[in-house]
Amino acid sequence: MSEPLIEIRGLRRAFPAGEGETLVLKDVDLTIAAGEMVAIVGASGSGKSTLMNILGCLDRPSGGSYRIRGREVADLGPDELAALRREHFGFIFQRYHLLGELTALGNTEVPAIYAGRAPALRRTRALALLERLGLASRADHRPGQLSGGQQQRVSIARALMNGGECILADEPTGALDRASGDEVLRILEELNAEGRTVIIVTHDMNVAARAGRIVEISDGAIVDDRQTGRPAPQPAAPAQSPAAAPAQPPAAAGRWRAMADRFSEALRMALLAMNAHRLRTFLTMLGIIIGIASVVCVVALGEGSRRKVLANISSLGTNTLEIFAGKDFGDIRSARITTLVVADADALRQLPFVAAVTPTVSTSTTVRSGNKEANALVNGVGAQYFSAKGLKLQTGRLFTEDDVRYRRQDAVIDENTRKTLFGDDSGIGQIVFAGTVPVRVTGVVNTQQGGFGGSQNLSVYLPYTTVQTRFLGDTSLRSITVRVRDDAPMTAAEQAVTDFLTQRHGTKDFFILNTDDIRQTITSTTDTLTMLIAAIAVISLMVGGIGVMNIMLVSVSERVAEIGVRMAVGARRSDILQQFLIEAVLVCIIGGALGIAAALGFGAAFTLTGSNFTLIYSTTSIVAALGCSSLIGITFGYLPARNASRLDPVAALSRA
Repeated sequence: MSEPLIEIRGLRRAFPAGEGETLVLKDVDLTIAAGEMVAIVGASGSGKSTLMNILGCLDRPSGGSYRIRGREVADLGPDELAALRREHFGFIFQRYHLLGELTALGNTEVPAIYAGRAPALRRTRALALLERLGLASRADHRPGQLSGGQQQRVSIARALMNGGECILADEPTGALDRASGDEVLRILEELNAEGRTVIIVTHDMNVAARAGRIVEISDGAIVDDRQTGRPAPQPAAPAQSPAAAPAQPPAAAGRWRAMADRFSEALRMALLAMNAHRLRTFLTMLGIIIGIASVVCVVALGEGSRRKVLANISSLGTNTLEIFAGKDFGDIRSARITTLVVADADALRQLPFVAAVTPTVSTSTTVRSGNKEANALVNGVGAQYFSAKGLKLQTGRLFTEDDVRYRRQDAVIDENTRKTLFGDDSGIGQIVFAGTVPVRVTGVVNTQQGGFGGSQNLSVYLPYTTVQTRFLGDTSLRSITVRVRDDAPMTAAEQAVTDFLTQRHGTKDFFILNTDDIRQTITSTTDTLTMLIAAIAVISLMVGGIGVMNIMLVSVSERVAEIGVRMAVGARRSDILQQFLIEAVLVCIIGGALGIAAALGFGAAFTLTGSNFTLIYSTTSIVAALGCSSLIGITFGYLPARNASRLDPVAALSRA
């Protein structure tokens, strides 16, 4: 005797009920051979549907043994059970359970997609099945456009898609009129005649009488198991049989192609779901859009602010070391220290990290032009002073190394001095008396900002040699200004200058003001503010991510029936996880792209206001924002997707 297809021994199924449990199936014993047509009958609540769910691996028994071709089902994992549902069983439901977003052809193809069948072959088989079932002209219609009988025939085509050696039909005629019901039963009989095992669950004895065997169940126990004596149906001629179809299901595609097909199916379903709920999808995206736009704008604002601050600092004289005589500011002995000399400046100029060096001396005096006079600071400087301090020439010319060498009385004045002495005139070529010394104005520079050696006094710049001989009568220097190259670290440069001058003087009789310390303090403050705003933007991203998770949880709860159908036709847990995870990631990626577009639009609008401040966008930050939005989709979409993949198929189907 050949091994039975289905063998059940002592099967029990209990469901929790308060503090106890309700026993729905009680020690059921049942054997079904391959090729039988069996009707399981009983009143509502008798346990027949529960038994069918266990037979179809949609539900697990609480106890007992269930074997399929000698294989114990209790030993199988979730994916192995999915393979059984996909390869060996075909389900025909009373309520059809077709996916509303797909056409008749698409619904028929679903099991073959999860089975990894080649696309062209599965389409050919699906069309052949629909044609033989009289639905060729309705293949591109959605379920809502089909009658009940047509929908049931689509579900039959879906059940046959992968070959389905065992057809499980749950009240297949319950929602149909008499004519459609007879047609469905005729098709089931023909499937049985072709060698398929057909198991029908029904409460209608007229339907049960069409089977060769009737198993009656009452209060969870089998009370009768009898043969009807009805002769086995004879196979219809291929041309006349509406159930006839290609003998074999389409061959499986390669592993990678099968994975790509399942991914494509998941992506398509995600897009269909998003399109079906456009408003909800947009509102979900809104949190991501705001968060990503905020992050990109904050980074652009921060970079723009940083460059603006650095530009402003540059105008004060950045990357400079100011070397003064004495131990520190306020040293009462500094006036008597005369070791800081021009030779030191010349020696410092030879160091590799030095970009410019200028000796400086200064004195205060009264400057006069015509009948106008004012107190001014006369700065004796070298030709490189203006470059070192970042002073910009507005008009005229700066003095040269030759002017320094020959002690010429050529003066460069700042903008404030020009306004005070000459009003609207440029002052170029005019003679100004600095004390009793006449000097000719050759150029005008912008006013040096306070700090970094700047002063609130009016400023007149002369060659330091001229100031030493005409004003001070002393060759010692007040200070030496050293501009360090941009690629040299300021701290290391300061230490090198300290060691160099200490060795030259034999002692440390000077101190150094490193202007980079002030620059770093300002930029550090700017960075801190940027980080504060960025933290707020990140919080908004987190809020957006939580919104995605909440909406995806709602989506899962709304689509439980769809999940159940997909599991019933063979979807693995990973397939369900992939579908919902893709949807979450798509929402976040599209939201991220829209957020970046919004940020760029904000920058363009900001530029149109005429402000001299510019948002500096970073390609890195934009790519990071897209990556961040994807990560949010994966992180916050995983929990809902995981919940969806772990739903019990029979519980999900009961929600339909």
